[in-house]
Amino acid sequence: MEHVVIIGNGISGVTAARHIRKLSDKKITIISSETEYFFSRTALMYVYMGHMKFEHTQPYEPWFWKKNNIELKKGFVSHIDTQKKELEFKNGESFSFDKLIIATGSKPNKFGWPGQDLEGVLGMYHKQDLEKLEKFAPNNKVCKRAVIVGGGLIGIELAEMLHSRNIPVTFLVREQSFWGGVLPKEESAMINKEITNNHIDLRLGVNLKEIKADENGQVKSVIIAETGEEITCNVVGLTAGVSPNIDFIKSSEIEIGRGVKVNSFLETNINDIYAIGDCAEQHEAIGNRRPIEAVWYTGRMMGETVAQTICDNKTAYKPGHWFNSAKFIDIEYQTYGWVWAKPKENEARFYWEHQSGKKCIHINYDKNTHEFIGINTFGIRMRHEFFDAVLTNKKSVEHVLEHLADANFDPEFFKLHEPEIIAKFNKENDTNIQLKKKSWKRIFNKA
Repeated sequence: MEHVVIIGNGISGVTAARHIRKLSDKKITIISSETEYFFSRTALMYVYMGHMKFEHTQPYEPWFWKKNNIELKKGFVSHIDTQKKELEFKNGESFSFDKLIIATGSKPNKFGWPGQDLEGVLGMYHKQDLEKLEKFAPNNKVCKRAVIVGGGLIGIELAEMLHSRNIPVTFLVREQSFWGGVLPKEESAMINKEITNNHIDLRLGVNLKEIKADENGQVKSVIIAETGEEITCNVVGLTAGVSPNIDFIKSSEIEIGRGVKVNSFLETNINDIYAIGDCAEQHEAIGNRRPIEAVWYTGRMMGETVAQTICDNKTAYKPGHWFNSAKFIDIEYQTYGWVWAKPKENEARFYWEHQSGKKCIHINYDKNTHEFIGINTFGIRMRHEFFDAVLTNKKSVEHVLEHLADANFDPEFFKLHEPEIIAKFNKENDTNIQLKKKSWKRIFNKA
């Protein structure tokens, strides 16, 4: 019986295993050095915040794996022998495979800062990071202050986590505005305000120089590069992005760049070896997408795709339209299509912000054809299927605005802002767009 081995039990690896099992009776083994069971990585913050226990982050009961004949193995793979089709473990054990899926995810970036490996320095990606946080920042008596380095989605999650336990936080962000390389200036300014309104000490346009230790080898303080200021702290969170977790592959014949190089079928340069999820790097970027995408839903899609290929239905990875969602403390964020930090030459923008400063939409469209290109929404939930259909059918910005009631996914009792949004667009563009009443028939027919 063919033996499929998967290194990594995150969303990519587990999705691949589940779909291979649906399609075949192949022998499947999932290997992980992090945890015995798959867990929802995005839920780690809610464990620390007291909203759930760690066992609640496991989508599948322990019996699920045995029932579906999926073997789980805990161990750290240190080398892949592609000739022998064998894995070598840190403890000296070896393990053979017929087909191998590399799904080892990401690791927090470190940039050679002095002190970056001290006790009390952590990322916020692995279960072990959560355990470290509980050890070094259980409360504000043990942790008088935490410093977070890097202003992305993981950084703001960590800030919210620490804030939930009343631990003072200083947030060091290299850009002049939060997530300024991704968000347009209006949305970035909104998030700056949200952070500071929650009494988090946001420092923009600054870099970390070094992390200093006390006499016990634990974090004592950080030094800011630009000013030399020393900030006393007990914990340092390194959240300046992530990179593919592929160090153990460097000694093999598998081609790597920043990640494991794959073609459109998620195949590496070695027969019967595949890579998926955060650790995979496309030889050629797909459309406007980056060659490496550390995003939950793309990892899941890659798992589904590679399962088809391994089960003799060779399938190219086609991720469809870009979308993502996140939460900036109390402000929910969704994006569909493309809204760059700065518009391109052929693009026009429309921006509306609620007077509360906690809700906005930003629409990007072709200024010549008026074709809808993308939307950012903050504080307003939108219907995924609506925008997926709009992008597929290349609808106009006017069509989107006319049907905003269909697009809105907020509960019935939420105050709706569509008339105000359309009135602003009409005024700025000398148009007469009329809002159509919400139609469940249109919604269920996917716009």
